[in-house]
Amino acid sequence: MSEQTIETDGIRPILGDLISRAELAAELHMRPETLCRWNNQRIGPAPTRIGRKVYYRRDSVEQWLRDQEQSIPPRQQRRRR
Repeated sequence: MSEQTIETDGIRPILGDLISRAELAAELHMRPETLCRWNNQRIGPAPTRIGRKVYYRRDSVEQWLRDQEQSIPPRQQRRRR
């Protein structure tokens, strides 16, 4: 969640590693509707529903982003004639 929460007595907030759909959309520079559409198409990072609210675990989003990395094959040299 975006609000800065202060840990008291070493207890970590239960929702501390979750971010909302709007927050994730802002970090990825896209609209929340895109994340909603991805969810309906079963693509994108896995959401967590709590009641009617949708959240994303930051670890899951980071892993999903790493999984999206694509290696670019080296360019092949053209032979001159």
